Amino acid sequence: MGYAVAIDAGTTGVRALVVDEQARVVDTAYREITQYFPRPGWVEHDPGEIWDAVCATLAEVGGRLAEAGGTVAAIGITNQRETLVAFDRSDGRPLHRAIVWQDRRTADICAALEHGGHLPMVRERTGLILDPYFTATKITWLLRHGDLALSARSPDLAFGTVDSWLLWNLTGGTDGGEFATDPSNASRTMLLDTATLAWSADLCALFDVPQHTLPEVRPSAGRFGPAHLPDLGPAAAVLHGVPVSGVLGDQQAALFGQACIEPGMVKVTYGTGSFVLANAGPDRPAAPSGLTVSVAWDLGAHAGPARAPVAYALEGSTFVSGAAIQWLRDGLGLIQSAEEIGPLAESVTDSGGVTFVPALTGLGSPWWDPAARGIITGITRGTGKAQLARACVEAMAFGVRDMTDAMRAASAYPLSALRADGGAAAMNLLLRLQAEQSRMPVSRPRSTESTALGAATLAGLTEGMWGSPDELAGLWEAEARFDPELPIELTDAVYAGWQRAVDRSRGWAE
Repeated sequence: MGYAVAIDAGTTGVRALVVDEQARVVDTAYREITQYFPRPGWVEHDPGEIWDAVCATLAEVGGRLAEAGGTVAAIGITNQRETLVAFDRSDGRPLHRAIVWQDRRTADICAALEHGGHLPMVRERTGLILDPYFTATKITWLLRHGDLALSARSPDLAFGTVDSWLLWNLTGGTDGGEFATDPSNASRTMLLDTATLAWSADLCALFDVPQHTLPEVRPSAGRFGPAHLPDLGPAAAVLHGVPVSGVLGDQQAALFGQACIEPGMVKVTYGTGSFVLANAGPDRPAAPSGLTVSVAWDLGAHAGPARAPVAYALEGSTFVSGAAIQWLRDGLGLIQSAEEIGPLAESVTDSGGVTFVPALTGLGSPWWDPAARGIITGITRGTGKAQLARACVEAMAFGVRDMTDAMRAASAYPLSALRADGGAAAMNLLLRLQAEQSRMPVSRPRSTESTALGAATLAGLTEGMWGSPDELAGLWEAEARFDPELPIELTDAVYAGWQRAVDRSRGWAE
């Protein structure tokens, strides 16, 4: 069958990843993308740069495959989800920089809608909350303030998440490109009715979004179209015409890549933020306090006879996790590289009473407080950079516990295991702390590139590289496992200090 290739268009860069028939990663290529901060609280990307990075990484891994005589059976796409791309379908021009999921410019729009009494309908239809995190109000803002070259009535105006922008370009662009998305991404826009998996006319009207500007919603697993790539040199020989057969938002892709196919299984991705998803099963749960409900995936005809095609997920998100390590490096100069954080934090036995709440862009789940700001408490004359590093790592574990505690209270299934991925999952200290705080086994897989792995294996499943999701789950292997060992009274006492600090961070900004 050959290989499956994933395109992983993340918040800080783009990765192409090659997976073999044993679901093992055999090659990768990566390009960083530029972060733009035009005003405080605003975060933007260049859609053209994202596409150029996709082409560059595909050319790199495809060239090596061609040289080795390999073949590619399927291409999958995964992406930062809520980020908005607006473009002109007649010529492919982006009409504005992409507005990134971290961007907070629409806080006033969200507040006005909530004040107008619209939150209950949004929660019931979408499982989300009225927050700038999600895509809908970004479209509202662009139509009001973005100086778009096309009117909202134009048939060429397109609004989509990054997956739909890449899919359109990957399948031909202006020469018949497919403008489509999948339910995992669409469910994060605040425009999808997650019961029907269709765009909601009521929600589009609420946010003033013309429904014709949105992509078609198709199952996550299925043929979206053949790849029609620009001249990629030797890579074109193995990639041109290969079916694009899977699309998943990055966090759902990590859930799939971690083989969390049974209800009650949980994954955490430690990336720019920390993202926790629990498989909630085939029945859409009511949106619980502090959490959101997303579509995990729609496997369509590829779910197999033993499973329902659609699975839902309970989800929690912290906005700043790995980004706090970057701040210690770039903002404070406490470390020279992100890799130093683990050894520095482990050089002391505890944080010396220091607690760091990294609410640098507000608090996400389960607090949802855009007015919160980062604070460091408990500083004494004996506090040094090792204690601050330890407090940063502890904050990552505490933030995830906030979410797993809320999921445990809301889930119809007992939480059974936590699987960790993302860059910070390489830290044994973090995973030991996480096992203690979340009170369940924490496992790190043999490959922590679970997001790209999920997209590749989903596409390969569609093309018959694997016979079922259960066959894929049987290929998952743990590289390390950490079990809770300390008395719960001790971990709860430490956690109580975190909760006090969180209380002081909330509502800080006017």
